Amino acid sequence: MKNIVITGTSRGIGFELAKQFAEKGHQVLALSRNTQPLLDFNHKNITVISVDLSINTDLNKVVSFIKNNWQQVDVLINNAGKLINKPFTELSSNDFLEVYKVNVFAVAEITKLIVPFMKKGSHVVTVSSMGGIQGSMKFPGLAAYSSAKGAVITLSELLAEEYKEQQIAFNVLALGAVQTEMLEEAFPGYIAPISATEMANYIFDFSLTGNKYYNGKVLQVSSTTP
Repeated sequence: MKNIVITGTSRGIGFELAKQFAEKGHQVLALSRNTQPLLDFNHKNITVISVDLSINTDLNKVVSFIKNNWQQVDVLINNAGKLINKPFTELSSNDFLEVYKVNVFAVAEITKLIVPFMKKGSHVVTVSSMGGIQGSMKFPGLAAYSSAKGAVITLSELLAEEYKEQQIAFNVLALGAVQTEMLEEAFPGYIAPISATEMANYIFDFSLTGNKYYNGKVLQVSSTTP
């Protein structure tokens, strides 16, 4: 059984992923500002830590837990995301900063802290969006979000090269429309063909086996646009 760290576990895909890994016998460290949903789920294989990913000092709690309890991490899933939907001319510098703090800077910071606990065969999976893919259809209002999701793709490609000799794999899943609270924020009223549970099923399998076939790759996991 493996040690899995997942960010953004209070709702949607992250919440479903934490449940699936725990129910299959893996040890899960679930990171989210709102810990109540998984505390209510109350599974013995899930440790929940309240973390604001945009505050670097909060992440020290994660390092302390891993040092004292696991010593090793097999899979890191960077799932947390922040979305602000505004016309471009209404987006402030602070709006951009808030989105980038969670979608880019926090991914870099938590990865930097956890990589020293990873060994040969470990896998870092970052959840991005089709909005971050060059040449994909773009949507008004998502300038901060989509540009951040593009940045994290390039970051993962670079890290795959940097950690190639250690045989730690870095891959990105660029998701299309999934029925989550964040989708409702971006496209109010739109009904996606894929549920959070169904997408979690896919990410669960990919996290455990995808590193055998891919490294430094961006997989477009999308059946519809948006």
